[in-house]
Amino acid sequence: MKIKEIIIVEGKNDTLAVKRAVDADTLETNGSEISEETLQRIELAWKRRGVIVFTDPDYPGTRIRQIISERLPSCKHAFLNKKHAISSNGKKVGIEHASITDIQEAILSVREEIEAPKVIIEWQDLITAGLVVGERAKARRKALGDRLQMGYMNGKQLYKRLQMFQISRDEFNRALEDVLQEEEE
Repeated sequence: MKIKEIIIVEGKNDTLAVKRAVDADTLETNGSEISEETLQRIELAWKRRGVIVFTDPDYPGTRIRQIISERLPSCKHAFLNKKHAISSNGKKVGIEHASITDIQEAILSVREEIEAPKVIIEWQDLITAGLVVGERAKARRKALGDRLQMGYMNGKQLYKRLQMFQISRDEFNRALEDVLQEEEE
């Protein structure tokens, strides 16, 4: 599978994993201390071919994603479920530990940011669904993030990503229904 956009990853091992899964060019940030020079290269790639931000599902990966999003507010994002990114010894998290199938699925489920999003899902909807407050809120957000291919996030990040990726009310409701149904089982 050939990918037109340049995939932004954190390091060399991520590049190797992505290239095993898809035919794509990558650009490495070399960790969470992303330099101005690296940001300029990412911006050039974004202007020429588009970029897909595909960082590890951990705090440094989220930080890199946020830095790039602030600079390029209409870039694309691929999210890998954290459970698919855990090393065999269970001590590390990263794209390099994911299977080829999981990487392909994440890249095929890419989400695109919208610069001036309209509000589709209201904050009150998240409260009513028990996604912001309550003892099950964190687990529900995690399950919803997995279903919608947006990764794990806190309540405010969930609200922002729902708008940023223009998740429809139907898509949100279907995913939430699945999450609540799984919770009952």
